[in-house]
Amino acid sequence: MTETILAVNKITKSFGPVKALNNVSLNIRRGKVHTLLGENGAGKSTLMKILAGVYQPTGGEIIFNGKRTTIANPAHSRRIGIAIIFQELSLSNNLTVAENIYANHEPARYGCIDDRKMMADCRQLLSGLGIHLDPQQIVGTLSIAQRQLVEIAKALSYPSQVVIMDEPTSSLSDREAEILFAIIEKLKHRGTAIIYISHRMEEIMRISDDISVMRDGQYIATHRRENTRIKSLIAEMVGREMQDIYPARIGEPPGEMQKARLEVRHLSQSERFNNISFCVRAGEVVGFFGLVGAGRSDVMKALFGLEKYQGEILIDGAVVTLRHPGQAIRQGIAFVTENRKEEGLVLMHDVNMNIHHIDFQFSGSATISQKQELNTTKQAIQRMNIRVSSPWQQVGTLSGGNQQKIVLSKWLEHSPKILILDEPTRGVDVGAKFEIYNVIRQLAASGTAILLVSSELPEVMAMSDRLIVMRNKKIAATLSCRGLTQMQVMTEATGVKE
Repeated sequence: MTETILAVNKITKSFGPVKALNNVSLNIRRGKVHTLLGENGAGKSTLMKILAGVYQPTGGEIIFNGKRTTIANPAHSRRIGIAIIFQELSLSNNLTVAENIYANHEPARYGCIDDRKMMADCRQLLSGLGIHLDPQQIVGTLSIAQRQLVEIAKALSYPSQVVIMDEPTSSLSDREAEILFAIIEKLKHRGTAIIYISHRMEEIMRISDDISVMRDGQYIATHRRENTRIKSLIAEMVGREMQDIYPARIGEPPGEMQKARLEVRHLSQSERFNNISFCVRAGEVVGFFGLVGAGRSDVMKALFGLEKYQGEILIDGAVVTLRHPGQAIRQGIAFVTENRKEEGLVLMHDVNMNIHHIDFQFSGSATISQKQELNTTKQAIQRMNIRVSSPWQQVGTLSGGNQQKIVLSKWLEHSPKILILDEPTRGVDVGAKFEIYNVIRQLAASGTAILLVSSELPEVMAMSDRLIVMRNKKIAATLSCRGLTQMQVMTEATGVKE
C-alpha cells in the first residue's frame, strides 16, 4: 500500500474568464493531516469542491488509490470514500440531529425508514466521537457551535478514506475544538487522510503533518510541519512579511472617569442571561469571552433588539427602549452577527444591494441616488480590499472572508456610535483579519464604542481594553487586558481554580 492515497495533478478550474485554480498539484498521505493554507479567494474551497464532486475541473487529473478517477458528483465522491465537512452549514433546521446526520442514507426496514435503528446508530456514532447531543433534538434549537458538531458527525457517518474539513473550528470554542482534535487523532490511527483548511495558525501548527500554501489560485509550496514557522507561512500566503497580526492601539484607552457611551444595568432574560451589568466608553473596545452556551451572543442580540429583556439600557446617559432592530439602528447601534449566511447577508443579492440594504429600510428618504450608492460601494470594496469581479457580483458566490467584509462594510456606511462585533473574523484568513483589526483600531480612535465577542482568546485579549468573561449565563469577571494571561481568563471562564 503506497503512502499517497490521493494526488491532484495540475488541476485548473475556470468560471468564465476567471481562473479560480491554475495548475495546482498536491499529494495527500494516508493517516496524516494535510493542511491547506491561503487567503480567502486563494482557491482552497474550489479545489475541495472538485474533490467532493460539486465542480468538475477544467483541466488536470485526480489519482485516488493509485487510479485515475473522474469524480462525477457528490454521491460518487462519498461512494468512493471521500467525505467533506463544508465551512457553511448544510443542515435542515426543522429536522432532528439524527435525521440530519443520516439524511439520504437512513437505515431502512421493509422499504421504510427504521427510526429506532437510526436513533440507536446516531447515539452510537455521537458517543464514539465524544459529542454530547440528543439525537432527537431539533437542529434549529442548537447553537451554531452545536450545529457545527452535527455537521462533523454527518460527514463521518459515511465510511471514508479521505475526510476534508473546511474551517471546522470556525464556530467552535476551545472545548468543542478539543473534541474535534480527538476525533482527528482517531481517524489518523485508522489510516484516514485528513485535508484540513483553517486560518487559525496555532491549531495548524498543532495538528498538521503537511502544510501546503496557496495564493491567487496557484500552488506555492508544501512543508512538513516541523520544518516551518508561522511567520514564513504567513509570508508565503499573503506575499509579504507581516511583523504583527494585531495592530497597535491608536492612542490611550478612555479613562474610568469618562462618561459611558453604552451602559447596561441588570439585563436579564429567562434561561439566556441573568443580571448583566457593564459599560462601554466612547473609543473603548470591550471584549466578551466565554465557553459555548455562556450567553454572550444572546446578550448582544438583546442590545440590538433581537431578544426580549428585563433591565435598563442607557446610551449617552439616557434610557432607551430596544424592542426591535429598527430602534437599535436609529440609536446608532450596528451589529455584525456571528451567522453571516442566515442573518447578515442576502446571498442571492449582489454586493451593492447588500452594502446598502440598511439604507433602503432606514434612510428616511423616498429616493436614493444610484450614482452615489454605487460610488460608496466602490469605496467600500477598495477600503476593505473585497475581492469581487464587480459591484453586481452575487454575494453567495464569494468566499466567506469576502462575505464577512461586506457585512462589516454595510454597517460602516452608517458611522455607528456603538458597534457590536460577534465573531467578526470567523472563517477569515490572516490577511483579512489584519484588515478587520485595523478597521477596529480606526473606529475606536474615532470614538466608536465597540463590543467584541470572540472565541479566539488571543484575538479578544489583544484587541480589547477590558475583557468581560461570562460563565453560566452571568458575568464571571471583568478584567483589564494589560498584563492579562490566558490562564487567568480560562480560570474565570471554567470556574476551575486549578
